[in-house]
Amino acid sequence: MQRTRLYESHVELGGRMVPFAGWELPVQYPTGPLAEHHAVRTAAGLFDIDHMGQFTLTGPDADAFLQAVQVYDIGQMQTWDAHYSLLCYEDGTIIDDIFLYRLPEGWMIAVNADNRAKDLLWLRSHSHGYRIELTDISDETYMLALQGPQAETILQRLTDTHLAQVPARTGLRTTVNGVEMLLGRTGYTGEDGFELYLPAPAAVACWDALLAAGKADGLLPCGLAARDSLRFEACMPLYGHEIDAQTNPFEARQGWTVSLDKPDFVGRDALLKAKLEENRKILVGFEMIDRAVARDHYEIAVDGQIVGHVTTGMKSPTLDKFVGLGYVLPIYQKIGTEIDILVRGTAKKAKIVRRPFYKPRYKE
Repeated sequence: MQRTRLYESHVELGGRMVPFAGWELPVQYPTGPLAEHHAVRTAAGLFDIDHMGQFTLTGPDADAFLQAVQVYDIGQMQTWDAHYSLLCYEDGTIIDDIFLYRLPEGWMIAVNADNRAKDLLWLRSHSHGYRIELTDISDETYMLALQGPQAETILQRLTDTHLAQVPARTGLRTTVNGVEMLLGRTGYTGEDGFELYLPAPAAVACWDALLAAGKADGLLPCGLAARDSLRFEACMPLYGHEIDAQTNPFEARQGWTVSLDKPDFVGRDALLKAKLEENRKILVGFEMIDRAVARDHYEIAVDGQIVGHVTTGMKSPTLDKFVGLGYVLPIYQKIGTEIDILVRGTAKKAKIVRRPFYKPRYKE
């Protein structure tokens, strides 16, 4: 089990450490996941997300290679732009969801912890004939996320960069707390905020400085539980739950990432078919009518027939409602359709509702 450089800091703060994707990470602090969740929605939260991976891509053919191995048209991106995308197999199913940063010298690609080795091997297996250099910089790069409506105010105290002029979904190189780093106005909570990519040796000092700078604003350190509930309310998919190697982007409602009009790329024909034909399943949001928690893998039924399964479910801290995400046969996706969630074999009534449960708020 790997530990991040902040392991001792988490323990000192009372973090409850649990295994996650091969790492020992805090699931919550003594404040509790509900307080941490509400802090991000109303003030700010700080997350240690160093378990995630980062690759750099450079070389004369870097753009051509990246166009060929992921679904988004990077020709639309200017230097310093950042964008969400997907890696897909030839059959259109999802290898991983990734985040792309176009830098002056090339690209940085952020990937999920569980998929770091798989993604690197897959990308390298498609690199024949391209003049590129693909480097895994995960071990030397530390990743923090500062999220919430007060994130800009807090971070501004530690940098001379005028953050109000930094648009959403862009990055820049700047100095924070005296440390040079890549800063992205990105995140996965549904709130405005920043992701910090800094030299690993500076992790503890930067973490401490951010907590001190935001203490008066209500900033809290946040664990995995709050990170999951925040992304869930905004209906942002989690690999292994809403997206996986048995699901294509259109089934997962991620078709907006797929640029079918760009030059050929891995999985394009299968994705074109998925867009033109009815898919096997479709991701929906639902709200419980009966009082119950719909946990992942619970079956979904209509008139006693199994029509799908739950991918994520919980009581939404922001809405104070029991809601969930899951896959159903496409004929049951209409808003208002009543379904049953089989909770330990007992049918509990629910209904299909609009997604997202919480409308993301970003600085534009």
